[in-house]
Amino acid sequence: MRIRSALLPWVAFAAVHAILIALCLFGPGQPLGDVDWVYRTWVTTAVSGGPVPGIDVPFVYPVLAFVPMLAAHLLAPGAYALGWLALVTLVDAGAFAVLLGRRRRPRRLAAAGWWLAFLLLQGPTALARIDAIAVALVIVALLVLARYPAWGSALLTLAAWVKVWPAVVVGALVVTCRHRLRVVAAAAVTTVLVVAVALAVGSGGNVLSFITQQTGRGIQIEAPVALPWLWQAALGGGSVIYYDRDILTFQVSGAGTDVVSALMTPLLGLAVLGILAFGWWAQRRAAPFEALFPPLVLALTVALIAFNKVGSPQFISWLAAPALLGIVLQGHRWRLPAALMLLLAALTQVIYPYLYDWLLVANPAMLFVLTVRNVLEFVVLAVALRAVWTAGRRGSRLDTARDAPVITATKE
Repeated sequence: MRIRSALLPWVAFAAVHAILIALCLFGPGQPLGDVDWVYRTWVTTAVSGGPVPGIDVPFVYPVLAFVPMLAAHLLAPGAYALGWLALVTLVDAGAFAVLLGRRRRPRRLAAAGWWLAFLLLQGPTALARIDAIAVALVIVALLVLARYPAWGSALLTLAAWVKVWPAVVVGALVVTCRHRLRVVAAAAVTTVLVVAVALAVGSGGNVLSFITQQTGRGIQIEAPVALPWLWQAALGGGSVIYYDRDILTFQVSGAGTDVVSALMTPLLGLAVLGILAFGWWAQRRAAPFEALFPPLVLALTVALIAFNKVGSPQFISWLAAPALLGIVLQGHRWRLPAALMLLLAALTQVIYPYLYDWLLVANPAMLFVLTVRNVLEFVVLAVALRAVWTAGRRGSRLDTARDAPVITATKE
């Protein structure tokens, strides 16, 4: 019986990933588009003697993103998509093992079940994008931070060199953790090593090209900010949906889109800085780490999605990392945000890949689904910020009453 109960989570893991792999390979809507058309092209060009993205030519992703892309080719040279799906499944399995832990405590089992449900509700994009690699790395990093803050910081930094968004998690850790110098030092050393290796193999300035490669892009149709122009297009108001062949995404064009597009990056930066400042306020009021850090990470992560002019469906996968941390540290107190994020994942799968063609013609029914999904992102943001506020108030009361000591990010 004990062996059977130990195997049950892994049976569920295998079943969920088998379903997702089948959807990636045989489902409608070209869910493997990026893998087959973009990643494979970059890799086959590089292994054939052509330029290596991030080294020989500018790259839209940080330079380490090319490593898993190349690894997928090495796993299955003649079947790149299968190699990619196998790689992501292996990486997920590693993160799943860390999440379960050795003792299989109830909160960790609940978190594992939630993650599998989230992956299934998100659908093919849970596996078929580079974001899956970064998400797994962040999950492991968040779970080891309590005992090894420096190693967790280093792993978060490596994840940020695959996809930029984990950098805000490092920022949240610096704000909330008492061992800030150790965290900053680990992040700095990791970054220096990555850049040094890239420069040693001849990257030059291309190692930082991801910073500027996407700044000039327009407003992607799935982004929350695109909704006014999408509804104008649906109602015959003059806005149009077009395909940007340089960025390889569908975007909106209409009155004011250029101005708003230019303003979104500064707005996103201000939102991140504002949330970090809010977290600093809560930390200064002696907010307990386990009460403050998960909602702060969630607020920062969802802000990167909600205030972004890019709205790729795989962005929703980022929410898994703070959700799992919250469930492990706070248990049932995370029922509301966890449930809202499951709904976000399900709505995202409806939008992409199955009914994406409806969105491209501004079908009102699909726009309604997209509107609900995008508004829900701000609801999750509000829930997370309220939890940060509550942690700050609770910390102030604890500090005043001299109750239990503030929990830090280490258990040395």
